[in-house]
Amino acid sequence: MVDTASFGIELKRPGTTRLRAAFFSVWFVDLVATVLFFTVPYAYEINPVTVFLHDLFGIAGVVFAALIYASFVLLIGYVLSTPLDIAFVATIVGMYALFASNNVVLLVSREPLLAPIVP
Repeated sequence: MVDTASFGIELKRPGTTRLRAAFFSVWFVDLVATVLFFTVPYAYEINPVTVFLHDLFGIAGVVFAALIYASFVLLIGYVLSTPLDIAFVATIVGMYALFASNNVVLLVSREPLLAPIVP
């Protein structure tokens, strides 16, 4: 294991345990929905990185892309100082909650979450 203190970097877990659990919960729901996008004919993934990795590695590429995104969020959260790390992770949780909700609604009803609002 690398001693980060020798590099002058102090890494600490971003946010609270409940906030991190919320992040991983909505991240996992989004991951499952994204995997399902590649198995149903009426929905498709628009993230070009995820699509590229799916084309290279199949479903494993989708999981790999999701792990990359989660790693970026965690690394950024580890580097930020205390009020900023909580705000950053909370913002990401909110964004993932919106995206995951939209994906689940799209998979279940075949209509996006905002379809009734946006023409």
